[in-house]
Amino acid sequence: MARGNTRQRIQDVALDLFAEQGYEKTSLREIAERLDVTKAALYYHFKTKEDILVGIFEDLTRPMDELITWAQEQPATLETRREMLRRYQRALRTAAPLYRFMQENQATVRELSVGLTFKERMITLIGLTQEPDFAVVDKVRCVSAVFTLHAGTFFMQNVEGDTEEKHEATLEVALDLLEAAHRAD
Repeated sequence: MARGNTRQRIQDVALDLFAEQGYEKTSLREIAERLDVTKAALYYHFKTKEDILVGIFEDLTRPMDELITWAQEQPATLETRREMLRRYQRALRTAAPLYRFMQENQATVRELSVGLTFKERMITLIGLTQEPDFAVVDKVRCVSAVFTLHAGTFFMQNVEGDTEEKHEATLEVALDLLEAAHRAD
């Protein structure tokens, strides 16, 4: 575990277990056992599994919130949108364990409040990639640019090649989609 404080260690271990065996099948007891602490020590920091998950989401989605705030303060130019995609890719790579959990536990995430706020963030982020008067095909290009970054972060392990090279190629494709949408405008 890279991060040292107890609260963070709990979140890291819980996220690993949630991703391994599913949110529903993971108990607070298992999290405590993996950490080699008592359930009472765990309760000191988090009362429920959902509290742990909310804390994970808050910590790992903070860069996304910062990115949205940054993008909203910038001029709505193609260069701003390019930089937004570059920064989003970095944020995705940092939060990879969370997104892997979300992929494996979609039904659970939909039922929890964190799923709704994440969906709202995605809608806002995608909206920042495009102009309101874009044709539908160009809106699809912008949505596809964002989700290309997701695919590059989480689904490229089965593609041959150097990890860094795959991330660069993914960003290039996302930028190509974004630029194609803006050329058509």
